[in-house]
Amino acid sequence: MIIEKIVGNIHDMASSEIGGRHIEKVSLNSADLVKRVQRVKTDHNRDMGIRLKVAQDMVDGDILFMDDVNLIIIEVKTDDILAIQPKDIREMGVIAHELGNRHMPAKFEGDEMLVQYDYLVEDLLREKGIAFKREDRKVAEAFRHTTGPHSHG
Repeated sequence: MIIEKIVGNIHDMASSEIGGRHIEKVSLNSADLVKRVQRVKTDHNRDMGIRLKVAQDMVDGDILFMDDVNLIIIEVKTDDILAIQPKDIREMGVIAHELGNRHMPAKFEGDEMLVQYDYLVEDLLREKGIAFKREDRKVAEAFRHTTGPHSHG
């Protein structure tokens, strides 16, 4: 089976729409959410290919296939992350500057800045006295590098 488009998201469906459909899951790392072409396997051992015609990032709960009987959805695996909790705008500026210099992608959830675990960033946060916690957390969307051509001089 080759999947060429995302047909919806299970999180947008009412439970009555899901009904008694059999649900299979494709577990992906967050880094794989940005890949348009890949070979995957469901939790029921079904081989599938994903070849999205439209370039789009996949997200947790995306429906790859749906008929009257079956649903095949994306389930994002947890990431080892640092959840940074700056106490004020100054701390946020300091850590954002440091992470930007390292070209490290970040996401924001509530009052937290999330980055993928890196022992050097962990050491930096300790050194600067910025509150953080390390945890396994599911991120709905991929960490994405967004830098274009630029210089540092």
